[in-house]
Amino acid sequence: MAATPAPADAPIDRRRMVAFVCMVFGMFMAILDIQIVSASLAEIQAGLSASADEIPWVQTSYLIAEVISIPLSGTLSRVLSTRWMFVISAGGFTLMSLLCATSSTIGEMILWRALQGFIGGGMIPTVFASAFTIFPASKRSIVSPMIGLVATLAPTIGPTVGGYLTDLFNWHWLFLVNIVPGIFVTVSTYLLVDFDKPNLDLLKRFDWAGLGLMAAFLGCLEYVLEEGPTHDWFQEEAIFLAAIVGGVAGIGFFWRALTAEQPIVDLRAFSDRNFAGGCLFSFVMGIGLYGLTYLYPVYLGRVRGYSALQIGETMFVSGLCMFATAPIAGRLSGKVDPRIMMAIGFSGFAAGTWIVTGITKDWDFTELLWPQILRGCSLMLCMIPINNIALGTLPPARMKNASGLYNLTRNLGGAVGLALINTALNDRWDLHLARLHERFTWTNPMVLERLDSMAKGFAGLAGNPDAMALKAMMNTVRMQGLLMSFSDVFLILTVLFVLMACATPMIRRPRPGGAGADAH
Repeated sequence: MAATPAPADAPIDRRRMVAFVCMVFGMFMAILDIQIVSASLAEIQAGLSASADEIPWVQTSYLIAEVISIPLSGTLSRVLSTRWMFVISAGGFTLMSLLCATSSTIGEMILWRALQGFIGGGMIPTVFASAFTIFPASKRSIVSPMIGLVATLAPTIGPTVGGYLTDLFNWHWLFLVNIVPGIFVTVSTYLLVDFDKPNLDLLKRFDWAGLGLMAAFLGCLEYVLEEGPTHDWFQEEAIFLAAIVGGVAGIGFFWRALTAEQPIVDLRAFSDRNFAGGCLFSFVMGIGLYGLTYLYPVYLGRVRGYSALQIGETMFVSGLCMFATAPIAGRLSGKVDPRIMMAIGFSGFAAGTWIVTGITKDWDFTELLWPQILRGCSLMLCMIPINNIALGTLPPARMKNASGLYNLTRNLGGAVGLALINTALNDRWDLHLARLHERFTWTNPMVLERLDSMAKGFAGLAGNPDAMALKAMMNTVRMQGLLMSFSDVFLILTVLFVLMACATPMIRRPRPGGAGADAH
C-alpha cells in the first residue's frame, strides 16, 4: 500500500518531518561508508595483514552489494512497508559496522562489508521515495535540498572523515563511529515512521529468478568496472568470465523484467520521458561526483605527496560550498526553470574541470580552490532539479520502484566514470611517456646538457652522480607524463559536462503539482 500524498498546500506534519530527518541521517551513514575507508586502506591492510590484491575488496565488496540492494529496495519496501524496511536496513547496517570493527582477518572484513552494503543500501532509495510521496509538492524546496545535500556531501567528505578518524584514533573507528547514530536511527524510525502498510501478499508472486539474474548482472558489472582498469580489462581471466556471466545474466534480467507478472524491478518507469532524462543526467552527475572525488586525491597523493589528512583538509572546500549552496538552490528550484539550473550547474562543472587542464606539479590548495568551489556549488545546482525532474512527476504508486532505479543510475555513473577515468589516465600516461622518450634521447644536446648540470649538483653526495642524475631525470619525465594525462582527463570531463549543459533543453519542464498531480 503506497503512502498517501499530502494536498499541495498542506502544512508539514511535525512528526513526519522528524521521522524523515532521522531517515536522512541513516542515508547519510550508508553513503558516507562508500568512501570513508578509501583514505585509510593502508592502515586496514596493516591491521589485518592483508595482501595488496585483497585490500581493495574492502571497498569493492561494499559497492557490489549496495548496487544490488538499491533497485531491490522498491519491491522490499512495498512488501515490508517503509517503516520495517528502514528499521531492518538501519539495524542491520549498525550490526555489520560493529562486526567490521571487530574483524580479525581480511576474509571476515570483506564478508561483513558486503553485508553492510547490501543491508544498508536500501536506506538510500527509501528516503528519496518518501521525500516525494509524504510531503506536499509546495514543500519540495525544503525537502529536496536536504536529500540532495546528503547524497552529494557524504561521498565528498568521506575520505576527510576517514582520514581524521584513522589519524586521531585507529581504523576500527571508521566503523565504530556508526554504532550510536545507527541505534538512534533504528529506534527513532521504528517509533516515528508510519507512512504506509506492509503488503505481504506480494511475496506470493515474488520474482526469485529475476532477483538472481539482477544480482548476477549488477554484481558482475560492478566487479568488471572496479577491477578492469587495474588488471588490463579482459586480459584477466576472472574479469573476462565476469563480463560473460554479467552479459548473459543481463539479457535474462531484462527479459524477466519485461515479461514477469510482478518483476523484481519495473522498467516501465523509463517510459516517462522526464524520468528517463533525469536518470541520464543523474548518471553523468555520478561521474562528476565520484570521479572528481577520486581524481583530486590521486593528484594530491601521487604528485604532491599529501597524507590522507592533508588531502581531506584540501578537499573540504567542496563540502563547505555544498552546505552554502543547498538552501539557495532549494529556494531557486521553486522559482527558476529546473533546466536552467541544470545548465548552469553543468556549465560550472565544465568551468572547474577546464581550469584544472592547466595543472602543474606545484598546484596545491590555492590553485585548486576555484575548481573546488565550482564543483561544490555546481553539484547542488544539478542535484536538486535533477531529483525534481526525475521523480517529481511520477505517480506515488510507482515512486518506490523508480527511486531505486534513479539512485542506481547515479551509483553506476560513478562506477563507469571511475573505470573510464582510470583507463584514460593509464592509457594517456603511456602515450605521453612514449612521446617524451622520443625526445629525451642521448642524441639531444639539451638533454645531455641538463644531465651534466644535474650530475654536478649531485657531485658532493655519496654514490654515482651520473646515475643519480639519470634517475632524477627519469622521475621528472614520468611526473610530466602523469601531469599531462591528468590534464587530458580533465579536458575529457570538460567536454562531457558542456555536452550535458547543451542537452538540458531536451528535458520537458515538469508541471506544477508533482507526484500528486499525476496520480490518477
